[in-house]
Amino acid sequence: MSNIKVRARITLLPSEESSRTLPVRGSYRPNHNFGAADSGDMEVGFIEFAEGESLHPGETIEREITFWFRPGLNEVLVPGRAWRIQEGTQLVGIGTVLKILDESD
Repeated sequence: MSNIKVRARITLLPSEESSRTLPVRGSYRPNHNFGAADSGDMEVGFIEFAEGESLHPGETIEREITFWFRPGLNEVLVPGRAWRIQEGTQLVGIGTVLKILDESD
């Protein structure tokens, strides 16, 4: 397998809580942390925004995310599972898996 695609609810924290002041747009690739807050084990996941579309701090959307596969990832990517969305070590948002869409080679 090379990737897993999920439908997720993504909430960017308000600027006061995350220090992120600008919206995200285009191809956004933050760190995805399914472990403890101090865990350094991050997943690679891509969130694509259409031309002219963006997500501002404090907003929530539903979006597809494509994660690069690694052994054990499909065990944590289950509907209802929440995770930390980070830029480096800074928490900027929360994701919640809504549905598994595709597990492909």
